[in-house]
Amino acid sequence: MQTTLTKENENVVILNMTIPANEADSAYNLAANRISQYVNINGFRKGKAPKSVVERHVGVDRIQQEALDMILPKYISQAISENKLDTVTQPALTAYNYEPGQDLRVTVQVETRPEFTIGAYKGLELKAEVAPEDKGALDNAINNFLTQNSSLELVLDRPSNDTDIVVFDFDGTCDGEKIQGGSAKGYALDLANSNFIPGFAEQLVGHNMKEEFTIDVRFPDEYHDKKLQGKDAKFDIKLNEIKQRVLPELNDELVKKATRFSTVDELKTDIQSFIDTQRENAKKISAENAVFKSIVDSTSINIPQSMIDREVRAIANDYQQRIANQGGNWAQFIESQGGETKFAQTLSEDAKIRIKNSLIVDKISKEENLTVNQEDLTGRLTQLSMAYGTTPEQLVKQFGQNPAFVNSLSQQVISDKVRNFLIDNNKFEYVEVEPAKEGDKEAKAKKKSSKKADKAEEKTEEV
Repeated sequence: MQTTLTKENENVVILNMTIPANEADSAYNLAANRISQYVNINGFRKGKAPKSVVERHVGVDRIQQEALDMILPKYISQAISENKLDTVTQPALTAYNYEPGQDLRVTVQVETRPEFTIGAYKGLELKAEVAPEDKGALDNAINNFLTQNSSLELVLDRPSNDTDIVVFDFDGTCDGEKIQGGSAKGYALDLANSNFIPGFAEQLVGHNMKEEFTIDVRFPDEYHDKKLQGKDAKFDIKLNEIKQRVLPELNDELVKKATRFSTVDELKTDIQSFIDTQRENAKKISAENAVFKSIVDSTSINIPQSMIDREVRAIANDYQQRIANQGGNWAQFIESQGGETKFAQTLSEDAKIRIKNSLIVDKISKEENLTVNQEDLTGRLTQLSMAYGTTPEQLVKQFGQNPAFVNSLSQQVISDKVRNFLIDNNKFEYVEVEPAKEGDKEAKAKKKSSKKADKAEEKTEEV
């Protein structure tokens, strides 16, 4: 085979290949024979029709396509290997000249990974932000444990308070009209953990069982139902029951009954170990964010528009799939994101970040010779099987023949290895920073930016 290589632009290469006539003719004849095995041709049993008859029946073009599908993968792979092309997409056949008894000439377009010089990624001294240690975490966890094992008792001798669970009927109106979905009977609401609109649960406090009353509320300006955004509304309430939560005594007997432990001390030790592990994981994630942000900021990559467009389609398809799975409406989702133009800009920005992060991960893995072996894949399969409540063998049986699944698995392993490498080869000073307060726009924007810079660990598929 003869191959000439032409660089069309920065990351698109054209391969012009010439395949010897004898191999091209052999592939054509084999393709014609294969097609005759599964098409019905009058007067012939399957697989017995002569080539000329098959050509008249299905057309030469179809046979050529079958032959090309058979012969090209090997030669394209050979050309890519010989020319050391780092491809990011499947090669595309753009032209061919397939004549009997003549050399087969094909033109293939290949998109390659952008070339760039990565910024410093080893020996850095960085600051990583972490939340202050929660001194009350153990007590809160124990309280949650007691709450999970609590009982509810009916209250008969006092009005409701803000820690009660109330059972009530309600009927809402807005501008004199009933609110769609704004009424129910026998609804149970935990007043301490209400998911109703602001001001609703608070007005159920201080009332007695069987009492009927009306409350006034205002729907948030960003309420999901546009017809109710910022509107005043009234709800007629009938308070049927008041219940209070009674916590059990924390003792060894309760622990034995509700957990796999035998004593309170064993339970507390396990909870504290979990809290410590969570804090260490949070520190690691913060360190990963810090080092990766440093690398991203110091690395310039000219990302081709074709890669951005392809990634945008992938992200959009993912959004659409999730919206469909949740029973949502795509048009409403687009509107909630600020309209098509703004959403498209968001997708483009996210696509650039994902591509850049993925390219950096790939670059570091090659620079440091971080590879994937069978033990790595087996370990990752075990983790996935535990998460999905199945076995590694069942996952292999279901997805093992899917190249995309295997590739995704490999990318996850490589991503993990790169992150661990960056943690091990840089120094971090952990700085305690109070969590952003609700409504702090500047902090939210910073958090959003940080999340985008950390997309590398979420990116598990080849760009």
